[in-house]
Amino acid sequence: MSKKTLNSKNLEALGAECLAELLLEVSIGSAAIKRRLRLEISHNLGPLELAREVRKRLASLRKSKSFVGWRRRKALVKDLSMQNDMITKKIAVQDPIIAFELLWEFMDLAPSVYSRVDDNCVEVDQVFRNALMQFGDIGPHVELDQSLLTAKILDSLINNDFGVFDGLIGLLAPTLGSEGLCLLKEKVLDYSQTSSKRGSKEHATLEFLRDLRSERLSYQRNYQDELVRVCLQEIARAQGEIDEYISYYSEEDLVRPYIAEKIAKILLAANRAEDALTILNGTNHGEQIHGNVEWDMLYIACLTALGRFYDAQDHRRRRFEQTLTPVFLRDYLNGLPDFEDIEAEEAAKKQVQKYENVHNALSFFLDWPDLAAAAHLIKSRATELSGEFEEMFALAADTLQEKHPLASIVLRRTIIEKILKDRNFSRYTIVANHLMDCVALDLDIVDYGSLEPHQSYFLRLRKEYQLKGPQWDRVD
Repeated sequence: MSKKTLNSKNLEALGAECLAELLLEVSIGSAAIKRRLRLEISHNLGPLELAREVRKRLASLRKSKSFVGWRRRKALVKDLSMQNDMITKKIAVQDPIIAFELLWEFMDLAPSVYSRVDDNCVEVDQVFRNALMQFGDIGPHVELDQSLLTAKILDSLINNDFGVFDGLIGLLAPTLGSEGLCLLKEKVLDYSQTSSKRGSKEHATLEFLRDLRSERLSYQRNYQDELVRVCLQEIARAQGEIDEYISYYSEEDLVRPYIAEKIAKILLAANRAEDALTILNGTNHGEQIHGNVEWDMLYIACLTALGRFYDAQDHRRRRFEQTLTPVFLRDYLNGLPDFEDIEAEEAAKKQVQKYENVHNALSFFLDWPDLAAAAHLIKSRATELSGEFEEMFALAADTLQEKHPLASIVLRRTIIEKILKDRNFSRYTIVANHLMDCVALDLDIVDYGSLEPHQSYFLRLRKEYQLKGPQWDRVD
């Protein structure tokens, strides 16, 4: 490796004095670099000094009011991530108690940060989610007053306007222990008996509107009841009280597939497959999302745990026939004796060729993969293809063009005709590019069968859509 390559080894050779001068030089005009250098210097002086520097930055971020648009969002996310890393990766190693306190201060930044960014800011969500998960790592290394800790947990959940503390009880369950969980449960029950008044203040306009409609007290009561239910559920789950956890759901909740799925996972993990299956069978399948693979895989896992192999196989087969999801067929075939799986696979593929939705059928063959079967489907059912699936067709055309050029042309023509029929002039370059690909593929095709040969096809397009100009001449 060249001695001029920019890497850590070559930089070390410059010496500490030279590197220090370079860092000072590159930090000029960059607040972010200066901030990072100060943090590293503080870390070198010990965890207390670094904690003091982090607190200063958190206080500054809390006081900031300016809106952060998309141009400045990356810098904000990087700054937040850096503070979180200093807390969880450096301070926590030397002083977990201080790190635990700082982590909570960091999480308390959420309201001020979210008030400055656009809605649905995924990057900011992820920063706070990553920070929250660190409670589970740092918590077991600190000894805290259980009364103070449980009070802090409950207060954070009451004022959890942006959902950053969702799942906090489960993460801190090992830190709380049995005694702490019982104490937290008492505090939650006490809170349930208090007046329905939230700890945080809502926007004045919302308060006025709810008062105007006489809905404010009802809204607060509903919020409080839901919070209490969720807290008691998380505590019950942390204590291993599965039946108590389930009891907090209403009968209407239990028939909803996504809730039943959540409960069934817990029951199955506790070796209660029969109960898990009962929950799943009691759901309202009309609400189940078509093709919910996770739900079906859980159902099959319950059957398998109960030794109901043939029922599991039957469910896989039926769900494959309904959805053409590859995993169901693959698992079904894996459960068959040798040689029978080959016959079953061929029979399944014949069914797919006749499947009502040609686009789902094509997607299956591409995912399986079986490119020969995909090509046959495309050529035999070309008139059913819709240009609305342009993205899938473009990828499939590229995949098929080497060994199945005619099928690739059919897909490209479908895309071409959709754009031309829509008179989408801004996308005519895409049409020209696909036509050029068709010209190249035409050289490998001896027999177009029932399909129109490329030359006559292109001449018809030029006449029908009045394609004039140099970009079309080069396609001719």
